[in-house]
Amino acid sequence: MDTANQPQRPSTWRVVLAFILDFFMVFWVFGLLIARIFGGATEGGFNLTGGPAILLFALMIGYFVICNRYLGGTIWKRILKAR
Repeated sequence: MDTANQPQRPSTWRVVLAFILDFFMVFWVFGLLIARIFGGATEGGFNLTGGPAILLFALMIGYFVICNRYLGGTIWKRILKAR
């Protein structure tokens, strides 16, 4: 079996680290944007409940699905070469 032609899989730690960094980045970026639009911004960050919180989680899921399926990986997967 010729393993030279098979693409190498990224290290598990790279994939896990990329997910964690993407999760926190998207949570804070989308969270702050939604909080500013819907009035949930606080002095220390944001506080979202109800519809704005659901919107945040929907956008986070959308980010992962769209980036992984259509754009070849999320931002941190590209940075850490974990695709």
